[in-house]
Amino acid sequence: MEPLLTLLDPDLPDQEFPPVEKALKEPDGLLAVGGCLSPQRIISAYRHGIFPWYSPGEPILWWSPDPRLVLFPNKFSPSRSLRKTLRRQVFRVTFDTAFDDVISACSAARKDAEGTWITPEMQQAYRQLHQLGFAHSVEAWCNEELAGGLYGVVIGHVFFGESMFHRQRDASKVAFAHLVQALLHWRYQLIDCQVRTPHLFSLGAEEISREHFLRLLGKCCQSPASEKAWQHR
Repeated sequence: MEPLLTLLDPDLPDQEFPPVEKALKEPDGLLAVGGCLSPQRIISAYRHGIFPWYSPGEPILWWSPDPRLVLFPNKFSPSRSLRKTLRRQVFRVTFDTAFDDVISACSAARKDAEGTWITPEMQQAYRQLHQLGFAHSVEAWCNEELAGGLYGVVIGHVFFGESMFHRQRDASKVAFAHLVQALLHWRYQLIDCQVRTPHLFSLGAEEISREHFLRLLGKCCQSPASEKAWQHR
């Protein structure tokens, strides 16, 4: 019999999450319901290997899947076609110049999916994290038009990837490639990709056990903050 889910109180952002080992196996990783999307709550979640993901009309759902998809920056493996695109310098890449536009574009419904999980409440929450220096974006531009990009959250030397989008072929992949190079330069050790996707597997992502992931977080999230590096991009 599956354990009951923990119900989080929206008025208690300090309320502790249950141990991730209590997450359901089906659906994989569902751990808790409710709570709030305050910066304090979201940062606490990431530090414990948990992230919010839910659809419009649902309560906030908190997840910690096992296994976990991650990418070690030194194992990034761009395809031959992506390397060719990078050499051609088709796109101009920037950091943190259009965070609002990136998250809005990421929230648009995809052709192969109904609706979006990046609700207006989620957008507001991550915009607040951006203002506080925790959330960051990478933008790929073509002829001064936003062609693709991604955003995520930084704690210590971990980049927690949230979403990416593209309006032109390879635009989001180019943004990701530039992100990886910057993270390598800043000595980041881990990119959290959350769940299995063929797109990220093709770039070198791999699955590790939740136990291994939590050990890495315990080490890498304690690294000195690197906000100055982002500010000087």
